[in-house]
Amino acid sequence: MRSRSRHEHKRILATPLALSLAIPAISATSAMATTLEEADPATPPGTFREINLGTDRTTQNFFYRIPALAHLGNGVVRAAWDGRPGSAGDAPNPNSIVQRKSNDNGVTWGPVTTVAAGFTGTADQGKYGYSDPSYVVDDESGKTFAFFVYSKDQGFGGSTWGKDDTNRQVLSAAVVESSDDGATWSKPRLITDVVKPGDSAVPGAVRSTFATSGQGIQITRGQYAGRLVQQYAGDVMQSDGSRVIQAFSVYSDDHGATWQRGEFTGSAMDENKVVELSDGRLLLNSRDNAGGGYRKVAISSDGGHSYSAVTQDKNLPDPTNNAHITQMFPEAAANSARARKLLYTGANSQTSRANVSARVSCDDGKTWPGLRTIRRGFSAYSVADTLDNGKFGVFYEGNYTDSMQLATFDES
Repeated sequence: MRSRSRHEHKRILATPLALSLAIPAISATSAMATTLEEADPATPPGTFREINLGTDRTTQNFFYRIPALAHLGNGVVRAAWDGRPGSAGDAPNPNSIVQRKSNDNGVTWGPVTTVAAGFTGTADQGKYGYSDPSYVVDDESGKTFAFFVYSKDQGFGGSTWGKDDTNRQVLSAAVVESSDDGATWSKPRLITDVVKPGDSAVPGAVRSTFATSGQGIQITRGQYAGRLVQQYAGDVMQSDGSRVIQAFSVYSDDHGATWQRGEFTGSAMDENKVVELSDGRLLLNSRDNAGGGYRKVAISSDGGHSYSAVTQDKNLPDPTNNAHITQMFPEAAANSARARKLLYTGANSQTSRANVSARVSCDDGKTWPGLRTIRRGFSAYSVADTLDNGKFGVFYEGNYTDSMQLATFDES
């Protein structure tokens, strides 16, 4: 177990400026999401620093995509992504999960290491791969988990029904865990039977599913404090015979020993994230698979087991892209002003993956009055976390090859 949890460490380092908007050069916006003009990221007040973690490529891991980020406390930060051989393609490309470690809140970084290695295949053995990483940090036990898909011959679009992990037509679900801040990892543990119910096309069965990349959470307030929550998206058979892409949570109340699947929610969902609100409820925030132009949101009052009806948040544009939402002050007291502050990162466009930006809410995600552009032009998936030096980190794709950018900035 860590000598000091990441939340305890943040509490020590937080400053009185925490009650101000926490992104430098944030300007007021209208209630409706728009693409706003911003100052160059390098010039606003406060500090802004950016480093490319994706410059060290190999033939096996030549194309880099899909960022994941986790602050583990005591200055330790882990950043992971897909190393993709041959092309930048999703599963079933024989991808690997790779990562780098920082011991100084993202200032300097160690070499690329492998969490789970894919295999390109031989005449005697078929290919397999691991894709789309998401970290979940358990501050209570000191463990770190990484979720991802395990593919053989099919990806999300081609996977068949059933949960038989030996079936090469089934897209499987995997999780690994570490007790040493990600220095070493367990062998992949398959949880396909949890996340992919049903062996045939019957109502409630899941044809294909994946853990949504980036980062999951541990609930810290209320009845479900301590629960670990990782989001999934799945292609679910409905009672009328139709198939719908729905979101759902997978959670653990025993520090990852066992995992449970919550109820399916929404339609035309996709990569989705949850954030804990000031009162312990969860806010789900999802990519719109149907291209509706805005993020989809819902609320859970039972720790992610079920969610309210899904609505559009027209403060947050969405070009069918993975985004992220996180607490700015996870150590804050329940229902306090600090606890109500959230940070959202995503493409500031309804039509293209471009202009990755950070937005701030001071009211548990009801409104998003602050905007800060991080990267102009093409930029895609992103994930964010609070560091224990009072800064914020946003890890995002600058392209689909060799641009895995970590932007860090303070709250001035």
